Amino acid sequence: MAYQNLTLERHDGVATLTLNRPTAANSIDLPLARELMEAAIVCDDDPETRAVIITGAGAMFCAGGDLRSFGEAGMGISSRLKELTAHLHAAISHLVRMDAPVIAAVNGMAAGAGFSLAVAADLTIASDTAGFVMAYTHAGLVPDGSSTYFLPRRIGDRRARELMLTNRRLSAAEALAWGVVNQVVPADELMPAATKLARALAQGPTRTFGATKALLNGSFENGLETQMELEARAIAAMSITPDGQEGIHAFLEKRKPKFAGR
Repeated sequence: MAYQNLTLERHDGVATLTLNRPTAANSIDLPLARELMEAAIVCDDDPETRAVIITGAGAMFCAGGDLRSFGEAGMGISSRLKELTAHLHAAISHLVRMDAPVIAAVNGMAAGAGFSLAVAADLTIASDTAGFVMAYTHAGLVPDGSSTYFLPRRIGDRRARELMLTNRRLSAAEALAWGVVNQVVPADELMPAATKLARALAQGPTRTFGATKALLNGSFENGLETQMELEARAIAAMSITPDGQEGIHAFLEKRKPKFAGR
């Protein structure tokens, strides 16, 4: 599939999805949102994709929604935003619910929906030149892109409210201290670090990763007994998969497991 606003490369079980509107700070307009959804579905449906990296072309990760295109829509902006968020939210839903772990490699400023993408990822690595700002209310808008779901879960309600209501900007170091990101590396080491992590995950038990993600995604909604029942069903189901059997036997035989992602 040919894309105009992003690139999708797949090697050694790792899909690298690069937002590719560098002259517009990789801001999300309707065409990019649509292509992001299409690329997320491709990754979700590809059994050979066992880890995903999301990053941005140029100096920015993603400046959020394309306010220029919003302004050009005039009073039709309401319909435009409903369509755009339908695609964006479908993309995020597929990324969150796919078995393959998703890594955000934040190479520059992550604002608005860019921040949302970064916190929706399973793991986030930032360059030491990256920055994070919600920015929505500064433009008279409200957060989208799953940020009101994931950000309180990642960093707590108080800090999420502060970021969303005051538009406080976090440096990469502050984002690490707050728990927004998992790791900060020098800018020239960002993609090597993200690729190394993705390749390691791509050698893991992909279906088990997906089951773990599903348990974590529902853990705040469920009561204790419900969550434990889901854990019991998930571990039982994974135990009879090829990778579950391989993991058990590798442990007993004191060798490194060779997971096939099944």
